[in-house]
Amino acid sequence: MKKKLCNTYFLVFLIMVAVALLTWIVPAGEYNRVEEAGRTYAVAGSYHLVERAPQNIGDILSAPIEGFNQCAEIIAFILVVGALFTIIERTGAVHTFIQKISFFFSHHPQYTKFFIPVCIFLFSLCGALFGMEEETLIFIPIFIPLALSLGYDTVVGMSLPFIGAFTGFSSAFVNPFTVGIAQTIAQLPMYSGWQYRVLVWFIFTSVVAAFFSWYGERIRKHPTKSLTYQMDQEKRAELKIVNEVVVEQDFTLTPAHRGVIIAFLAGMGVLFYGVIRYQWYMIEIAAVFLGVAITCAYLGKLTLNQTTDAIIDGAKSMISVCILMALARSIIIVSTNGHILDTVLYTLTKSMQHLHPILATQAMFITQMLLNFFIPSGSGQAVLTMPIMVPLGDLLHVSRQAVILAFQFGDGWGNPILPTAPVTMGALALAGISYPMWVKWFIKLEVILIVLSLLLLIPAYYIW
Repeated sequence: MKKKLCNTYFLVFLIMVAVALLTWIVPAGEYNRVEEAGRTYAVAGSYHLVERAPQNIGDILSAPIEGFNQCAEIIAFILVVGALFTIIERTGAVHTFIQKISFFFSHHPQYTKFFIPVCIFLFSLCGALFGMEEETLIFIPIFIPLALSLGYDTVVGMSLPFIGAFTGFSSAFVNPFTVGIAQTIAQLPMYSGWQYRVLVWFIFTSVVAAFFSWYGERIRKHPTKSLTYQMDQEKRAELKIVNEVVVEQDFTLTPAHRGVIIAFLAGMGVLFYGVIRYQWYMIEIAAVFLGVAITCAYLGKLTLNQTTDAIIDGAKSMISVCILMALARSIIIVSTNGHILDTVLYTLTKSMQHLHPILATQAMFITQMLLNFFIPSGSGQAVLTMPIMVPLGDLLHVSRQAVILAFQFGDGWGNPILPTAPVTMGALALAGISYPMWVKWFIKLEVILIVLSLLLLIPAYYIW
């Protein structure tokens, strides 16, 4: 996993170097820009050539530093989010809550049919609210034996936390790492357009839950049709030991756990109210998250040292994201200073200028999916592509909200089958499923998600 992450950083740095070289070759040009209602727009038809400004080694080395400077508010926000989630995790509230729900079904067979949809919706909500992604890996070893004990297979056990969270991440209505960052770059009110995004999230989550419910019931009736049948037989031989361990464990939701969960939900309520009523932005929202983090630490009975350690560790866990964001932003800085960003924008506009805005939005979605192979980080891709896609959307009469929705879909739906996605490879390793085997199985759902994305981008044209 670490090797793949390092490769991503190096790849982004190489892209920056390549863009710097292009400033010596590609014609320099600019669009005239106007500001309306606090937003900056490129004026259609105003592209013109300007004097070249080729970027040298000094410009390349200083660009990442400037990238940190330009992303300072976003980086601070992400560090606070990391601290919040780590504090909640250290209290044990989320872990215990999920296990309590899961093992309830294991001891009440009459409700088993609700097991998959409840778990999918729960993890999807976590992905939609605070961008749960890497954190799902800790739940896979828990859910695989649980799924096997209920008659399902390893695929279901792995997919409940893994695909469930990815579903919410990809169709999120709040996710600070995609929606939050993209709307900040697009100069839109934070989390605006949430009404349609909530509907989109519900549709995608329902479809994914229905797909795995269908597959799960099929496996319960015909176990030999499972992708992991032979492996599951060996695991089931040890299932009796696992069940004994489960019975002995205590998954009681303590008053402290309940307090943490209530505080978090209350914080989300305050967040929505402030964003909608007072147009809160990055700093105000980060302040709310920080307040919720401190409250959760107190209610979760963490000591002062434990709280401090959680804040520091949470911030550390986000450093890789922050570095990737700064590197991605440096590409835009180099291309802007070299006066070739608008040339790229002009070229893309010419290639799509005859497309209807709906088709243009769908083309953006496909483009984001292709870019996701090289940059599987949602926040990194947002910083890299939004400065190009947003003005492109303006020129093609595609709303900025629709551009962000296309980015969300493109960034999210490719990850479960990308070999460059660290979480995907980590999940497969934990489950013992080979990558080719997984792709062959998952491709059916992938096609469904892509087609559904294309369809849900159509109403976005009329709504926004």
